Amino acid sequence: MAGRRNSRGGAARYRLRFLLQEFDLPRGATILGRSSDCHVTIEDPLVSRHHAKIILEGDTATAYDLGSRNGVRVNGTPIKEPTQLHDGDRLRIGTQELVFCRIETRPNSSAKTTGFLRHCASCRMPYPQEAGTCPSCGSSEALDEETLSGQFGATAQGLWSVQLFVEVLDRALQLGRFDDANRILRRATVQVEERIMRGDPIDVPQLAKLAVSAARASLDSDDPTWGVWVAQVYRRVAQVAPLEVVDVVAQLTARFPADMADAVEHLVSHVRSIPAGPQDAPAIAALERLRSAPLPRGLGKPALS
Repeated sequence: MAGRRNSRGGAARYRLRFLLQEFDLPRGATILGRSSDCHVTIEDPLVSRHHAKIILEGDTATAYDLGSRNGVRVNGTPIKEPTQLHDGDRLRIGTQELVFCRIETRPNSSAKTTGFLRHCASCRMPYPQEAGTCPSCGSSEALDEETLSGQFGATAQGLWSVQLFVEVLDRALQLGRFDDANRILRRATVQVEERIMRGDPIDVPQLAKLAVSAARASLDSDDPTWGVWVAQVYRRVAQVAPLEVVDVVAQLTARFPADMADAVEHLVSHVRSIPAGPQDAPAIAALERLRSAPLPRGLGKPALS
């Protein structure tokens, strides 16, 4: 998209940066919200279906709140009236922050402007790639794209990090919005399943974060569905579930003994069949204890082969 030409022959483009994504802003209106018919769809229970819009006219971009429940903030300040955006302004919508950027392109320049965010390898804070070093801690080392976000793969709507899923999921659970929580978990778990099917490596800490949040969703909603998924997903990867996951599986088993009995049984069988290191010993011991614990009367355990 071309903006006005400056005196040096360059053309300005305008973008929104969101995590590792960039959205070029076309002339006219760009709608942001939770609905799939928005130009930029944001999965967040605090985002309204049609939350905000940005209108680009010539060299001027203006942000509008579309009567959203939780408002729009520009650089931390709630906006009530149309507000002009400037390069580097931060747009807060729900729990998400987007950065408005003006990108200058010069035909005679060999430099490529990417406008991407990097994530610091030391403190994991995001910062503009062009900065060179992290403004938070001064480190110049950055995580690669796959590691930095704990991504489980791409979806048609963009790239999502597990941390983002967990943050939005926690908000939905705090508000008691279990339909939203289920929708978020469906999207997250589909990414995990697709990654497993492709044979891509699974990031152990990120999978654990998602598993713990999924278990919390089952406990908070009194529905064992996601708890069973937690036990099943660790049977599909060559990993021993870490101790924090085993702990939540134990809570799930206490709450849903009939639903979790077989899942735990098969999880223990799986753990016995894969290579394990000394660091896995506490989790394996906890799983064995969980399997050996007596179930409520009438709930028997099948014998392991």
